[in-house]
Amino acid sequence: MSSLFFAFVAVLLGTLGGRDQLIVAQVSGASQRGPGVLCAAIASATLSALAMALAGQAVAGILPGPGKTMLVAIALLFAALELAWPVRQAKAKEPSRSVAAIAIVLVARQFGDGARFLVFAVAAATGAPLLAGMGGAVGGILALAAGWALGENDLARLPLRPLRVALAAITLLAAIVIGLDARGIVD
Repeated sequence: MSSLFFAFVAVLLGTLGGRDQLIVAQVSGASQRGPGVLCAAIASATLSALAMALAGQAVAGILPGPGKTMLVAIALLFAALELAWPVRQAKAKEPSRSVAAIAIVLVARQFGDGARFLVFAVAAATGAPLLAGMGGAVGGILALAAGWALGENDLARLPLRPLRVALAAITLLAAIVIGLDARGIVD
């Protein structure tokens, strides 16, 4: 059950201020909060979280204990780097208003973001990919639904950059500690 909670919190916080949330906020405003945008957000958050959880389980399954721990540290390092990277998003243009196109763009963005790397790490570390995927999906859905409800202007007023930097620092610290533990330097 802890994998569900950790993945939920990690994705909820990691998605706040992220590119996918900004895309949803921009397209939501352009479509006057159309339900199709919310449906695309729900589908993409669910698909990407479950896929990364299964990937974490698959990769961790072929590694020995210390290798699995090092894999978690590397995934956390990638997540920290992505979270610390400034989010600069061009204004989203969606001329076709296609729900499928929005979902494809969101899934493509999510497969390389820090929040999904955290789902990968939780699934690899705990060996509970279904719970990690479910927690990540719910966290992503809530964060994207907030972007959908707020819209681009209200989302821009929130202090999301400092939150992402703080989360990046915490994630980097966790990556260092776990990596040192995997090498036997710290217990």
